Amino acid sequence: MKAHDGMYIDGAWRPAAGRETIAVVNPADEQEIGAVPAGVEADVDAAVRAARAALPGWAATAPAERGERLAALRDRLVARTDEIAEVITAELGSTLGFSKRVQVGVPVAVTGSYAELAASYAFEEKVGNSTVLLEPVGVVGAITPWNYPLHQITNKVAPALAAGCTIVVKPAEDTPLTAQLFAECVAEAGIPAGVVNLVTGLGTVAGQALAEHPGVDLVSFTGSTAVGRKIGAIAGAAVKRVALELGGKSANVILPGADLPKAVAVNVADVVRNSGQSCNALTRMLVHRDQYEEAVALAAEEARAYVPGDPRDERSRLGPLVNAKQRDRVRGYIEKGVEEGARLVTGGADAPEGQPSGYYVSPTVFADVTPEMTIAQEEIFGPVVSILKYEDEDDALRIANGTDYGLAGAVWAADDATATAFARRLDAGQVDINGGRFNILAPFGGYKRSGVGRELGAHGLAEYLQTKSLQF
Repeated sequence: MKAHDGMYIDGAWRPAAGRETIAVVNPADEQEIGAVPAGVEADVDAAVRAARAALPGWAATAPAERGERLAALRDRLVARTDEIAEVITAELGSTLGFSKRVQVGVPVAVTGSYAELAASYAFEEKVGNSTVLLEPVGVVGAITPWNYPLHQITNKVAPALAAGCTIVVKPAEDTPLTAQLFAECVAEAGIPAGVVNLVTGLGTVAGQALAEHPGVDLVSFTGSTAVGRKIGAIAGAAVKRVALELGGKSANVILPGADLPKAVAVNVADVVRNSGQSCNALTRMLVHRDQYEEAVALAAEEARAYVPGDPRDERSRLGPLVNAKQRDRVRGYIEKGVEEGARLVTGGADAPEGQPSGYYVSPTVFADVTPEMTIAQEEIFGPVVSILKYEDEDDALRIANGTDYGLAGAVWAADDATATAFARRLDAGQVDINGGRFNILAPFGGYKRSGVGRELGAHGLAEYLQTKSLQF
């Protein structure tokens, strides 16, 4: 695709207020593939004003009709799946098969789910002598990350539109081309002007301007906990609604009696998924002492099967990280793990063989990791798994719950009842039982410093609604 040199505001591509641009780089070969305008406060203000002007008309649109527009948007995403997947692979580096199946396939399903939910959701209910109305919260400012560039946009836009809100999207600067394609699909779907607006730019400039704008009623942010804190503080000072989907350090607890080879294989596959750039990745594998060395050997064998390669090659199972900063950050954590005494079983901080360029990191497995080590406490955001030993279930629970995060987790046991009993004790917003599959209708979000609020399904829609009670 050819990058737009303007912003999508009020249903049209408009020139940016400033002249600065942001280069888009292919992480597989480090070559520039495009550039987008670096939005400034004036661009954000124009987008928010357009969203504010469009709000009364869109909020008054019948929910079923809003659902029809979302269905049309889903259909446009389907029609352009191959093109969008190729752009995601070019600017993010995820393998092409993963881009088609997950990076585009899941957002298509999510958008379709909200098309249906808009028409069926109870926006009004009777409670005694009152009628309770669920109304759109207003103008939404959405600040999205680069790791799932389309999914994170649809996670916010689809429920916001279903609720009757209008929205301004500020996508991550690493993956703005995907966001521009999404805006093209919005226009093709016949969504009214001003309902969805797009401003590209730096988080410290355009993102901050959007979070601070007095015309924004709710800020929805997905990204690091550090930035989430700042946005939460801005929103709190303005008494503004906020939804934060932040970091994770999820534990995969393998209890005695579980299918160990399967549990380890699923764990490693989960950690290398999207090159480890998933907030809910199961980066801590907890194994009973009696099975520990067996699990370490299995994990090493599984990890070595993921050979880094060109993400456009259908044979590649692992692409690069998104940029040089992320690559260096992940390598730094690997070096820290070695320095603190963890046993490097496979992988490491050196560049993978056969990859002289590109931001690649080898799949890395650490053993003899203790709970207080940096690699067991901080989010690495790369293909690195730490294997920890536990003595009994109470010890496993203490280790699993012993971080600042609580986004996700997994439990494996001989039967679902045993795994479920343990999962109920985990401080996590979402837990997979014996390999349970991701469900786009289930609420996604975390405990503790992993966030505020939920995305997906009816719970995700509720984030964009406010409550009014009429007494009779």
